[in-house]
Amino acid sequence: MWRDTLAKTMTKVVSGIFLNLIPIILMIGLIPLVQNDYILAAICLAIIAASLLVKYEKGDVVFLIFGLVIMTIMEYFFVSAGSEIFTRQTLLGVMPLWLPVMWGYGFVAMRRGISIIDEYLE
Repeated sequence: MWRDTLAKTMTKVVSGIFLNLIPIILMIGLIPLVQNDYILAAICLAIIAASLLVKYEKGDVVFLIFGLVIMTIMEYFFVSAGSEIFTRQTLLGVMPLWLPVMWGYGFVAMRRGISIIDEYLE
């Protein structure tokens, strides 16, 4: 009995987390296919907008903007320190324009994943 409940709960947790990762998987999959960073950034923004239209939780936009800003700063420091090198350098001359956009949604997905796990732990 308890094994069935545990299995159903774990299936719900894993599927919930996976569903929130689909936009990220899609955006990453487009990187080698779309060579123009401006077009790729626009496509990523469209994917993020569609994702937020499908499911919006309070605070999603705050986490999106926070992730975008923080990761732009952090990636700039990583590149400046020589720990990362990008061949596509359309943002600040050091990184691809789409990278912080993806990171921004990554923060949203992490927050949602943590919420799903929190529900399981309660």
